[in-house]
Amino acid sequence: MDAVSEYSIFERSEWMDIHAVFITMYSRNVLKQRQHEFCPLIIVRIMLSRLLTYSLFGIEANPVEVEVDISPGALPKTILVGLAEAAARESTFRVERALVNSGYVKPSDRIVINLSPADLPKESASFDLPIALGLLCASNQLHSDKFEDYASVGELALDGQLRPVRGILAMTLEAKKQGLQGILVPVSNAQEAAVVEGIDIISVGSIAEAVGFLTDQVPILPVNFNWKEARTELGTYNIDYSDVKGQELAKRALTVAAAGNHHLLMLGSPGTGKTLLAQRLSTILPELSIEESLETTQIYSAVGRLSSQQSLLMTRPFRSPHHTISEPGLVGGGSTPSPGEISLAHNGVLFLDELPEFNRKTLEVLRQPLEENYVTISRVLGTAKFPASVMLVAAMNPCPCGYQGDPKRRCQCSPNQVERYRSRISGPLLDRIDIHIEVPPVPFRELSTLADGTNSSQMKEEVVKAREVQKARFQSESIKVNGKMSPPQIRILCKLTSDAEFLLKSAMESMGLSARAHDKILRISRTIADLDESPDITAVHLSEAINYRTLDRTYVT
Repeated sequence: MDAVSEYSIFERSEWMDIHAVFITMYSRNVLKQRQHEFCPLIIVRIMLSRLLTYSLFGIEANPVEVEVDISPGALPKTILVGLAEAAARESTFRVERALVNSGYVKPSDRIVINLSPADLPKESASFDLPIALGLLCASNQLHSDKFEDYASVGELALDGQLRPVRGILAMTLEAKKQGLQGILVPVSNAQEAAVVEGIDIISVGSIAEAVGFLTDQVPILPVNFNWKEARTELGTYNIDYSDVKGQELAKRALTVAAAGNHHLLMLGSPGTGKTLLAQRLSTILPELSIEESLETTQIYSAVGRLSSQQSLLMTRPFRSPHHTISEPGLVGGGSTPSPGEISLAHNGVLFLDELPEFNRKTLEVLRQPLEENYVTISRVLGTAKFPASVMLVAAMNPCPCGYQGDPKRRCQCSPNQVERYRSRISGPLLDRIDIHIEVPPVPFRELSTLADGTNSSQMKEEVVKAREVQKARFQSESIKVNGKMSPPQIRILCKLTSDAEFLLKSAMESMGLSARAHDKILRISRTIADLDESPDITAVHLSEAINYRTLDRTYVT
């Protein structure tokens, strides 16, 4: 039977509370073929629209289909289904006033809005725009053939203007993965979305502008992104190691740590410059690659940490949480998983100042992420996986008063107090830190000199050179830096000269070093040799590496 596509035919026996117009069997030609039947039929006009959008879970975007159905009802009613949380449930009120205030007519029938899949939690206001467009389409106020090729995302103000949303980068990446032609985003999010190549980013400022584009009445060109300009504008640091007077030995240790991506612990009295040294570590690390930049930006975008002027992270992040931070704050958590400080420091530096003051249980949760470079948060509604490839830098005083070993101030702490203070840091966590150095007070003559010390540019040049050597060495491996070498790789890649082997044997016996400390010394030695452009590890390289194990030499009893 040839039926008009916008009509659906129901038998009276199937009719369940459907408000429609009764017609006879002979009222339409399309029904004449059923003259032998003696039951009347019901014609129901289908007003249904489907649009594509995305829901954020953790830092990943999941595809969502917005279905809007309008059917005649005795009383106007809007029903939103599909596991919508508070922000999404309230969208119906925002959408209603935004449509009216933009000059459109709000349907006065029964409206059912379904966010599919139904078992996926939706808690963002980013569904406002697709719901509004779906209502216009289902009520015959909008006709467009672009809905299959374009997704839409955005929060609506009551006047119909679009406001930015979180996680737009992840949503754009998912849209590209799905093979869509483009995505409609708020103006404030356009530059962030435009960093994804191979998909059209349509920047719209209001619902009227979105309708104009979808109906081809308002031509809108895709937004372009210039990586070169972004690196020039956003890829510079306003701090430098030239700001730090003295501490040349500490700068050397930081260069070694940055070259091999070794975790670092600094010990020293208050005011010796430990924090200044740590804050500038990002300035000597290699520039972020495009992939690293997108990974890091996706995390910051998901938690709403990107400023309106910053569409992309082009500098390595530096995070310094306070010692009162909780476990979820450090590694991530929440009923809906959200990344913590270790993930916000992904591809950058996580600095823990006053390390013994952190809660011991809080520090213990770092052990697995430091080994595996990611965090997994499991909840009833799903499991989120956050990247956490960081360079850990920690600082601590040598004792509770802070002046043990200080040449000018006398320590007031008893041996028991010192031992309790250091025991706040567990051995397994210390085992994951390769380099331990002392940061002594800076003499007055170095503070008062007008000559600049080693600057970030000089240190970065050495780091980049050593990283290139490691890149060639590990080109067929999953790791890229010496700090991640496994014991089998250490045995193959860390070849010692005869003098170096004798020195390592003597150090192991005299200092009582563990097998783990043995491997860490070899990793550091390999990095020092790379900085020296030496294929073999000599006694000079090994001696410097041993000096970077302060806790093994001095503080372990």
